[in-house]
Amino acid sequence: MGEPAGIGPEVAVTAFEALDGKIGGHPLKLVGDVGIFAKHKDALIATKAQASAVPGKPSAANAGAVIEAIEIAVKACLAGEAAALVTAPIHKAVLAGTGFGFPGHTEFLAALSGAPRAVMMLASDKLRVVPLVIHVPLARVPGLITTASIIETADIVLAGLTQDFGIVRPRLAVAGLNPHAGEDGILGGEEEAVIAPAVAALKARGFQVTGPLSADTLFHEEARKRYDAVLTMYHDQGLIPIKTLSFWDGVNVTLGLPIVRTSPDHGTAFDIAGTGKADARSMIAAIKMAADIADRRAGHG
Repeated sequence: MGEPAGIGPEVAVTAFEALDGKIGGHPLKLVGDVGIFAKHKDALIATKAQASAVPGKPSAANAGAVIEAIEIAVKACLAGEAAALVTAPIHKAVLAGTGFGFPGHTEFLAALSGAPRAVMMLASDKLRVVPLVIHVPLARVPGLITTASIIETADIVLAGLTQDFGIVRPRLAVAGLNPHAGEDGILGGEEEAVIAPAVAALKARGFQVTGPLSADTLFHEEARKRYDAVLTMYHDQGLIPIKTLSFWDGVNVTLGLPIVRTSPDHGTAFDIAGTGKADARSMIAAIKMAADIADRRAGHG
């Protein structure tokens, strides 16, 4: 369901109807408030907590239903009752105001599923990016980049590329933090001190990893042919290029979980909620990718 006051429920229903309630061999189920999904009660897993949606006006009163919907869906996946979870966008500020305690979906899903670390990947047929540091102020980014965190994240990404995307020998590009990847230390020292040692350690284990590379020349068409995914150092460094290239068909994939989880790569879009203008292409792409990954994990893809 996601945030009821946003476009999440609308794109969920539009995608459900466009796919005729199924994807491949998987029936689709909607999870959320019975009033929100009244048109499709036969395919609904209803929350006990209720939500009263006023388009464009998020309310803390709906937080319980939003959180419960996520918990129900994760539980179904962990129990093997569902093959994958596709989440509509939530509004972090509303949840934070109710003591939610997580910066976003990704961290909450990791806690619910018992995963030690979850990694956010944005993926399309043109590009796959993973930001090392996600939802923190830009001023804090340099202090959060460590050799250990790069190695740990890269391990999860490389495993995900093999397990979930079927790439036997994945190639990972690692971006630098500073302009021109530090330019031999003139424009910053993180590349030589922190990022390069991580790349060297990964190479020593036999992985195809390159970097640190200058981010400003990493995303053009020819460059993208040289890797299967890019590990960027912070949120916008990776999300700007993929949202420029694939805004309507980009998918958020969570790697490192024991369950399959995807979501559209857009937000709640309160400004167009309830107007009928919401575009469901990213939600449809997320559902298709979730089914593909689930089938691959099950040995059918």
